[in-house]
Amino acid sequence: MNMKGYEQLMLQNQLCFPLYACARQIVNRYTPYLKPLGLTYTQYIVMMVLWEKDGITVGEIGKKLFLDNGTLTPLLKKLETQGFLKRRRSKQDGRVITVKLTKEGKELRELVQGIPAQVSRCVCINQDELESIYGILYKMLEDFANDERWSGDECEAE
Repeated sequence: MNMKGYEQLMLQNQLCFPLYACARQIVNRYTPYLKPLGLTYTQYIVMMVLWEKDGITVGEIGKKLFLDNGTLTPLLKKLETQGFLKRRRSKQDGRVITVKLTKEGKELRELVQGIPAQVSRCVCINQDELESIYGILYKMLEDFANDERWSGDECEAE
């Protein structure tokens, strides 16, 4: 099929595709380490947020991970069932739920401590390239978080 005039639709010209494909590949590298612990990658990153700052709200977790409440609620429920955290409604505002680690949730950090080093061995780039990628991706995330043009359904062109 002739793509002349449709170059913008070629997969190789899409920024989202290599980001998506790399993210999937990296998440797949975590699976053999997380599965024996009964964790998905998304549950793992929720736990990482709580290890950094325990006792935060569901909204704060969602903001940090770019996840909505509809995605977070079942994850948190499962982690609570596994005994890693407790959720408590605020007495001042019943809509606000605070999440705190349990003893088991704190101990889990010791079990997963070596996983990032194991996974990083699967990514064959040097430290300078890694720092460059981090810088670019975190700048993009910051820009998305601060983008007032985003209405929820579409991004308005300038």
